[in-house]
Amino acid sequence: MKIVADIDIPFLEGVFEPYAEVFYKKGDEIVREDLMDADVLIVRTRTQCNADLLEGTHVKMVTTATIGMDHIDMDYCRSRGIKVANAAGCNAGGVMQYVFSAVYGVAARKGIKLEGATFGIIGVGNVGTKVEELARYLGFNVLRCDPPRAVAEGPEGFCSLEYLLEHSDVVTMHVPLDDNTRGMADETFFALMKPGAIFINAARGEVINEDALIAASPKLGAVVIDTWCNEPMINHDLLEVADIATPHIAGYSYQGKENATIMAVRAVARFLGFKALKYYRPRCDEEGREPVKLDLKGKNHGEIAAVFQYNYPIFTDDFRLRMNPDGFEKLRAEYQYRREIIYVE
Repeated sequence: MKIVADIDIPFLEGVFEPYAEVFYKKGDEIVREDLMDADVLIVRTRTQCNADLLEGTHVKMVTTATIGMDHIDMDYCRSRGIKVANAAGCNAGGVMQYVFSAVYGVAARKGIKLEGATFGIIGVGNVGTKVEELARYLGFNVLRCDPPRAVAEGPEGFCSLEYLLEHSDVVTMHVPLDDNTRGMADETFFALMKPGAIFINAARGEVINEDALIAASPKLGAVVIDTWCNEPMINHDLLEVADIATPHIAGYSYQGKENATIMAVRAVARFLGFKALKYYRPRCDEEGREPVKLDLKGKNHGEIAAVFQYNYPIFTDDFRLRMNPDGFEKLRAEYQYRREIIYVE
């Protein structure tokens, strides 16, 4: 058996070596020739898994240690009988933490009042659900837009995109990238948003028309961007108007990365029949990596803002990207994972 894997997937080195030949390489440098005799490919978002990469190879499974799958040509894989697995929900807790550190951070810096505010969540999957739960816990009103869920479960509890944009003080995007969501945040989208509202994108860069967002930025209360079109060559004009700009690290927590690797390893183990790895967990010997338990009950918004910033000083990540926007990939590769938060019910 041979496995080719992105070298930047954490905690992976040494896991499969007792059972298979393993070849590691930077994700954006993996080429077809590397895969000619490979059985399994383990990637992140930087490897475009399509016919150009996979045609004529021996690959029978592609596993991505990410929630998103837009870098994988699913139609091609289905047509070739290539099994595909992802790490759905692996980083939901980390993205939730990012969203609230950003919201309270920009509100404190810009004097935006959050009392009585409404959170508009576009895409209520694993991440959006986590965001919804904490928003309700903190006393926000919540609007949810998720057309696929509304069709499957019924319309109760969901609203139209137009209604959400017109009535939300915070709009946060957590949709996958597909034909329905690509470029959905366009001129019409931003025209419908309330003046002074906070806009957050920690989904995929391509769900936004960046020119439309730049044009709309003067009417918005704050702009928070973690994911960008054309990464790592980010839009410097968007960087200038963003109040918080980070290098696609919203989900970069210890727990998120561990979860992603666990899911990837177990999927490959099931596929290849490696029974010893069926219940794999990383051998994590670093201290201080457990989630941080927070009790936010009874605290005012200023106190909550201070707690979030203490546990995740998001403006440090913003500063690092502004100092070296062309070092986007290096900032991601060398990122010091943070501890997630859990809150006392």
